[in-house]
Amino acid sequence: MNSLFKALDDPTRRKILIMLKSGHLNAGQIANAFDMTKPSISKHLDILKTANLVGAKKSGQFVFYSLNKSAVKTAIAFLESLNT
Repeated sequence: MNSLFKALDDPTRRKILIMLKSGHLNAGQIANAFDMTKPSISKHLDILKTANLVGAKKSGQFVFYSLNKSAVKTAIAFLESLNT
């Protein structure tokens, strides 16, 4: 759970999650939405993968990333449990 909240702490990573909400994207498509280097985006994607918030699947020469909705649901359930 700590890695999940660390991942959510960064605005770039939150924007990536919002982008993936619509469907899977490759790293280049994600990087094009930001004014930063591709290695920086890769680091953000690695943090999101470590937190299990995104999954990655290689297809040919591309790696496609997708939102792990079950991890999001787990985080929401935890936060809601604090409100009871």
